[in-house]
Amino acid sequence: MSGPRSGAWSVKATRGIDTAPVRRERGAKSTVNQGTVGGDVGAQNTVKFPVIRTVGLTGLLVTFADQLSEASNRATLAFCEALKSGNGLPVQEIATSLASVFIRFDPTVISHAALQDHLQGLIDQQDWQRAELPAGRRLWRVPTVYGTDLAPQLEEAAEAAGMNVDQAIESLGSARVRVLTIGFAPGQPYLGPLGAEWNLPRQTELTPQVPPGALVLAISQFVLFTAAAPTGWRHVGQTGFRGFQLQADDPIALRAGDEMIFIPVTRPEYDRLCAADPHFGGASREEIAT
Repeated sequence: MSGPRSGAWSVKATRGIDTAPVRRERGAKSTVNQGTVGGDVGAQNTVKFPVIRTVGLTGLLVTFADQLSEASNRATLAFCEALKSGNGLPVQEIATSLASVFIRFDPTVISHAALQDHLQGLIDQQDWQRAELPAGRRLWRVPTVYGTDLAPQLEEAAEAAGMNVDQAIESLGSARVRVLTIGFAPGQPYLGPLGAEWNLPRQTELTPQVPPGALVLAISQFVLFTAAAPTGWRHVGQTGFRGFQLQADDPIALRAGDEMIFIPVTRPEYDRLCAADPHFGGASREEIAT
């Protein structure tokens, strides 16, 4: 993956994706400055990452940072792969978010303490922020119409980024972005980083609905919609890519760690590709060499 431009990865982890009720922490170092009596002035907390948190009765969360960065996302993907390829750990689910790995387990099969000890031992094996990304990742090239009536907010986004429409299409259409995590809807990817010029806030009002295959943009990230839904992100491109197909042998097309390029095409070319390939709109893929 090509290196991000300065500032492109400085995005705070999304609340609701990486936060969870905390009952116990391992690996955390907390420092509280009480300030005046009662601790209402000068309070400060410092957490040393990675940290293991208990989530309810059947979950543990390993968090590598409190904000998204290339290193924290790399650590998340590599640690998840290490867990999945480990020695038959008796867990029910392993899933990633932007900077965390969630593990769901049956406490009647393995205790919290035993699983925490296993996770801490794995954490201690290496600096996960410098780990190799998992093998088997794919590069997808996805034909995309930018702007037109299919993606009507491109001009607005371009102006906010200080570009004209042609410059915006060149910038977005040449960006090679990573699937940071899958979430919100089945198979739906969060992708990044885009350059710092695309660190645009969400809209103040929701767009009532965008269709499947919509490419939307905010906070230096894309989301590629897998189902029709409202959004506060700007709709800048439209694809024929269907990332979730319930009846397919593999219903979820993308994996965290895959990379994507959204290649500009004309409206007639888009229509032709979608007619010929109604599932992926002419997208191609290849394995990324390790």
